[in-house]
Amino acid sequence: MIASTQQRGLRITMQTRSFAFIKFGGFSSANDQILEQMCRQYPDFDADIIDVSDFNVVRRSNAIPLLISVAREYGPLACLTSRRLLNRVIRTEYCFKKIRAHLLQRLSRKQYLFTFQTQSLFDASVAGTPHFVYTDHTHLANLYYPGKVQTPMAPAAWRELEKSIYQNASMNFTMSSHISRSLIEQYGCARAKVECVFAGSNTPADYAENTSRERFAHKKILFVGIDWERKGGPVLLEAFRKVRRLHPTAELIIVGCSPEVSLAGCRVVGRVPLQEVANFYRSASIFCLPTTVEPFGFVFLEAFSHGLPVIATNIGAIPDFVENGRSGYLVDSNDVEQLANRLGELLGDPDRCAAFGARGRALVGNRYTWNSTVERIARHIEPHLHFDRPRPQIPAPHAAADTPAAL
Repeated sequence: MIASTQQRGLRITMQTRSFAFIKFGGFSSANDQILEQMCRQYPDFDADIIDVSDFNVVRRSNAIPLLISVAREYGPLACLTSRRLLNRVIRTEYCFKKIRAHLLQRLSRKQYLFTFQTQSLFDASVAGTPHFVYTDHTHLANLYYPGKVQTPMAPAAWRELEKSIYQNASMNFTMSSHISRSLIEQYGCARAKVECVFAGSNTPADYAENTSRERFAHKKILFVGIDWERKGGPVLLEAFRKVRRLHPTAELIIVGCSPEVSLAGCRVVGRVPLQEVANFYRSASIFCLPTTVEPFGFVFLEAFSHGLPVIATNIGAIPDFVENGRSGYLVDSNDVEQLANRLGELLGDPDRCAAFGARGRALVGNRYTWNSTVERIARHIEPHLHFDRPRPQIPAPHAAADTPAAL
């Protein structure tokens, strides 16, 4: 933990004993983890927590202006179903400006040491106060994915508003090198204002996990995801159909969604309580999620935490943590044949599965913890807060033999 305020020599006044932590809901449980670690980093200061979802910008009384905004910016067809409407409404000028007005009013009540927001769906910056953004994705990063862009692109006016989020920040922190690249190449951010600090696994690496050869000889493939189509479920199903010809005892367990599947060896579990998901990781031999779009992918870190080898698509943040041929395999999007071949290789080699899983688990323990992530964030926040003492030397993620090279 960084030293206390007096030890740091931080120049503050009685009016600046708080920092604002601005979020939008749970953010895949990341917000609670980040906030806990930030409070440890800054024990002398109060955290003023602001949840944008509490502003109730998307509510029935605003239904008409919201519908008009979505129809004008995305076309009338975007209003035909509630799912389409909800997916687009947060990326409208109306929503952005409404949230911005609420935030400015809320943040004007006191003077903050700094403000910190997670995700990039709104702008919580205030003139004169150091402001920091931590995000897993950008809208334009969707253009990096191979094939047809699945996410409807927001109009140019909203994209300019999104750009202002990054330009107004004192520093932009990202979960992956993929999004750091997007901020620099697609949004024109200076390299000095962009830093990849990674993220933490919501499941700590379990070094007591069963790593016996027998576990990986059971030939159980695990899929965990709510969106069957986007997460590459149909592609995995076709690959599994091929795999069963060489490995007739192989099983595919689908957790999180309930697609209609009629295939020998395939078991659809559907949604289960979060605390029960760990049981499926513990009994699996391989984790496979050939997703087509992925802002980050906490589920891969969870799989590594349980000592599983991973097969995933070579997109987004995934190459940061899946080292091809050492902790798992990276395959091309929608390539059934390649996916089937890689699954077959691991199903036929329990020793390789165990070695891959051990390397992935080591990576999570060394790099992907919320403690180390927030330490990296604090290291870059401090220069903006006029700390006088030398900053602590927080080691960069190392490039040991069993972990991917540092970025």
